[in-house]
Amino acid sequence: MKFRSLALLVLAEVAAMSLWFSSAAVLPDMLREAALTPFRQAALSSGVQAGFVIGALGSAVLGLADRFDPRRVFAVSAVGAGLVNAILLVTTPGGAWAIAARVVTGALLAGVYPVGMKIAVGWGVKDRGVLVGLLVGAVTLGSAAPHLIAFVGGADWRLSIAAASLIAGSGGVIVLATGLGPYHGIAARFDPRAITTAWTNRRVRLAYAGYLGHMWELYAMWAWIAAATAVSYGMHLPATQAEPLAKLTAFISIAAGGIACALAGIAADRIGKAQITIIAMAVSGTCAVLAALTFGGPVWLTFVIVLVWGTAILPDSAQFSAMVADYSPPEQVGSLLTFQTALGFALTIVTVQFTPLVAATLGWPVLLAGLAIGPVFGIAAMRRLRSMG
Repeated sequence: MKFRSLALLVLAEVAAMSLWFSSAAVLPDMLREAALTPFRQAALSSGVQAGFVIGALGSAVLGLADRFDPRRVFAVSAVGAGLVNAILLVTTPGGAWAIAARVVTGALLAGVYPVGMKIAVGWGVKDRGVLVGLLVGAVTLGSAAPHLIAFVGGADWRLSIAAASLIAGSGGVIVLATGLGPYHGIAARFDPRAITTAWTNRRVRLAYAGYLGHMWELYAMWAWIAAATAVSYGMHLPATQAEPLAKLTAFISIAAGGIACALAGIAADRIGKAQITIIAMAVSGTCAVLAALTFGGPVWLTFVIVLVWGTAILPDSAQFSAMVADYSPPEQVGSLLTFQTALGFALTIVTVQFTPLVAATLGWPVLLAGLAIGPVFGIAAMRRLRSMG
C-alpha cells in the first residue's frame, strides 16, 4: 500500500507541477508573436510565485491540509490550475488577463506542492528524508517538464500550453487513488496560531532560514537558465541552434536535480539532513560563480557547469522540509510546511521578477554570481542547526 500510494503521489505531483514554468518554457516563441516588455516577460513567471504565496498563506492560516483530506485538496487544486492555465490559449500573450491567469494558477498550486508533502510524510518517520526527497524530486521533474514539452512541440507555444494543462488535470485525478499513511496527523479544530511555531521553535526557525537562502538561488536559476544559456550559446551558435539547445539544457539540468533529490534523501537519513543541505548549497553556490566566470565560453563547458548546478541546487530543498516535519507537532505539519513554502516563494517573486532586469543592466555574469549569496546565508543557518545536535 505504501509503495503504491507513493508511486501514484509522485506521478500526480509531476503532472500537476508541469504548469509552473509553462510560460517561461515557451517565452521565446511568444516573443515572436508579440512584443513584451522585460517586466511583462518576468511577470508571467513571477505571477505564479505571487499567486502561490497568496494561496499558501491562506491555506496555512486556515489549516486546509491538516483539517481536510489532503487528497481532495490536491485534486481540486490540480484540476482547477489546469483549467485556469488554459486561459493563456485565448488571451493576448503577456497581457493583463494572461498574467492574472498565471497568478491564479500559482494560488491553486499551493494546494498541490505542500499538500503533497503532507501526504508523503504521513508514510514514515525514520525514512522521512527519502519520502520528502521523492516528493520534491517529483516537483522538480514536473517543473522541468514544460521545457521538454516546448522542445518537442517546437515553435507552437499554444500546443505546449494545452498539453501542460491537460497533464496537470490528470494529476488531480490520479492523486485520488493514493492512500494516507499511519503517521498522517489531523488537526481537530481550526487554530491559526499553529504557524507561530515557526518563530517559537528555534529548530524550525533555523530550518526556515536555510530554506530562504536556498530559495534565493533556486527559482531564479530555474526560471531563467534557458534564457541565460541561450545568450551564452548564442556567442558561438546561430539562434536557430542556441535556443533549442538552451531549452534542452534547462530540462536536463532541472530534471537532474529531481533525481539527485531522491538519492540525497537516502544519504540524509544516514548522515544527517543538515549535513546534506550544507554540501548541496556549497556545490550549487560554487557553480553559480563558475557559470558567471565562464559565461560566453565554450558551449560544452557551459552545459557541464549548468548540469552540475542543476543537480546540486535541489537536494537540500527536500531536507529543509523534512526537518520542519521532524521538529513540528504532527497535527501542525501541513500548516508549517505550507507556511514555509509561502515565505520561500514570496522571496522568489523578487528574484524571478528582477533577474531579467538586473541581467539587462549589469549583464548575466553579475546576476549569476549574485545568486551565490543565498547558499552562503543558508549554510550559516544550517551550521547553527547542526551544532544543536
